[in-house]
Amino acid sequence: MERFLFLIALLLVTVTSCNEQKSISYYFVSPQEGTVVNREQRIELKLDNRNQAVDSIQYWIDSNLVASKKDVSAATVDLGNLDIGIRSVLARIFNGSGYKEASTTLIIVPSKAPSVYKVEVIKTYPHDTEAFTQGLEYHKGMLYESAGEYGRSSLRKVELATGKVVKKTDLPGDIFAEGLTLVGDKIIQLTWQNRIGLVYNKESFEKIAEFPYKNSAEGWGLCFDGKRIYKSDGTNRIYFLNKDSYSEEGFIEVYDHKGPVNSLNELEFIDGNIYANVWETDKIVIINPATGEVEGQADLSAIYPRDKRNADADVLNGIAWDADRKRLFVTGKKWDKLFELRLSK
Repeated sequence: MERFLFLIALLLVTVTSCNEQKSISYYFVSPQEGTVVNREQRIELKLDNRNQAVDSIQYWIDSNLVASKKDVSAATVDLGNLDIGIRSVLARIFNGSGYKEASTTLIIVPSKAPSVYKVEVIKTYPHDTEAFTQGLEYHKGMLYESAGEYGRSSLRKVELATGKVVKKTDLPGDIFAEGLTLVGDKIIQLTWQNRIGLVYNKESFEKIAEFPYKNSAEGWGLCFDGKRIYKSDGTNRIYFLNKDSYSEEGFIEVYDHKGPVNSLNELEFIDGNIYANVWETDKIVIINPATGEVEGQADLSAIYPRDKRNADADVLNGIAWDADRKRLFVTGKKWDKLFELRLSK
């Protein structure tokens, strides 16, 4: 009997020991969740160390094997070949015939601060104070403008020189119009929270199609590079849309040297880069569309100081580009002025 009880006790200890071994878990000491690092840094990958025996450890960043170790001592890796943005970090800890995993995330940002651009006002034009500007395009002496607000949203064609509205179509009262762009003989216009885009004939303003959003919850800004459409949704993401079907085909995330740049609004494609208003600021950022890196920025607060604006003026919003004459135009929501600017480093 005593031998039997001894064997039972031994079995319980063994089972408990196995269960404890199975319950061993690991976590990252470095990097901690959401750590921000620039691409030129070397980063230390380190698990908690409780003197547990391991056969080997593999460290992965996204799908890239970046280091292997025989113990839980720190591994130091370069980040230079990795894309900016949120990256997943995985440790695979092998012991015996199995393995355990630990994970965390880090945010890789550009190593350089954006270039600062000087702003020069070349000319001033009148602008309709009824237009709550959401999108702006220039084409052959005319501006195409999307004006927002529920019950007051519209699509407009405007003379640059006079600010006169020469064509206008009003949208239903439950639609808040947002950004727009020109694609061939069509105008593409976003809605804010209705989750649909609108397609018009550029000459007649007749609506000829609608398209649904996919992953982007809202519509903010649009621009076109001649091959694909770019769409913002108020976050730091810019989505790629097919120019024919308008379906989403991927996205970039936008970062400067400090972290994500959120509230990206009205967009314009200029000489290979995306220019974007940052909502509720007087700042325009210049984005590399291949990487999402903010390579330049301009502070426009001095062109039309807030204490000098017309009484009902709202924030800066609206960027248009005359590619033939290299002219940049900006305005704001319900501003009485539209500015031709020159930006230089």
